[in-house]
Amino acid sequence: MDMTTLKKKDFYFDLPKELIAQDPLEDRASSRLLVLDKDTGAVSHHVFREVADYLRPGDCLVLNDSRVLPARLIGHRPTGGVCEVLLLVDKGDNLWECLVRPGRKLKPGAQVIFGDGQLTATVEAELDDGKRAVRFHYCGIFLEILEQLGKMPLPPYIKAELEDQERYQTVYSKVVGSAAAPTAGLHFTPELLEQVQNLGVKVCCVTLHVGLGTFRPVKAEEITDHEMHSEFCQISGETAAIINET
Repeated sequence: MDMTTLKKKDFYFDLPKELIAQDPLEDRASSRLLVLDKDTGAVSHHVFREVADYLRPGDCLVLNDSRVLPARLIGHRPTGGVCEVLLLVDKGDNLWECLVRPGRKLKPGAQVIFGDGQLTATVEAELDDGKRAVRFHYCGIFLEILEQLGKMPLPPYIKAELEDQERYQTVYSKVVGSAAAPTAGLHFTPELLEQVQNLGVKVCCVTLHVGLGTFRPVKAEEITDHEMHSEFCQISGETAAIINET
């Protein structure tokens, strides 16, 4: 396929809203599993806990141990107007690259108050693509404050409020940094992972922080004009050795 001939309209398809699940299943491993046979092209439908049936002793299962940052902060301006700040990239020294709403009210110099004032912020600069450089002010540990005040940045097609924020984390998440969950891994349970390891399957982790670009729409009509976002990825020597041995 010649990518230079593809237009945005070539990717249009109808997805009825009523088919988009709004709440996670109580049992993660009960989610659906679609299996494609590479040799025959046959497609079959299963439940996710059956994924172990497609693994063999000596295989290697690679997991992404990135943990979602509760990066969506709802606050207010000193005048009382409600606003939202979404953390994107940590620039160091409490300065973050962010998306903000309403953008017209959050120009350089604007102040934002979160919670009862245990966290405040100052917009320092306008960046490209509508983003802002925002510096945060607080006492204590920033991640602990985020756990208290922040909300999960759910995909725009999920309208229901998330009651248990851990349901938007994989059971093996460890390294905080994603703007969205590595969703394929949400269906694993500790019991299923133990079953996989008991089969003689090697399990190792990489860290890939999913960026907000995973939600952002393609705006360019010509696909080759679309600017792809970048994401942080890290692989340890131990994991590389396991993969190479496999």
